[in-house]
Amino acid sequence: MATLSTMKSGASIVCAVAKRPQLWTVAATQLFRLAPRSWWRRSPFLPIPNKHYLRFRTQTQYGGDAHQIEVKDVLSYLNWLRDLR
Repeated sequence: MATLSTMKSGASIVCAVAKRPQLWTVAATQLFRLAPRSWWRRSPFLPIPNKHYLRFRTQTQYGGDAHQIEVKDVLSYLNWLRDLR
């Protein structure tokens, strides 16, 4: 069940970013920066960040890895990165 909730969370993040064209470049850049090397050689053949990295980020941000990454936090992060440019 955890995988299903993670997929829903990922899909909601993708939908939220898709609605904000001003974040597309920043989101694509970050996605490829966080993707593991040679991601195209392993299933699911998508540039998805490493699960160990995502677990670490969840622990440091929310205090545990049981918490789902929230869409508003991802959007806030992407806006922050865009403003840094």
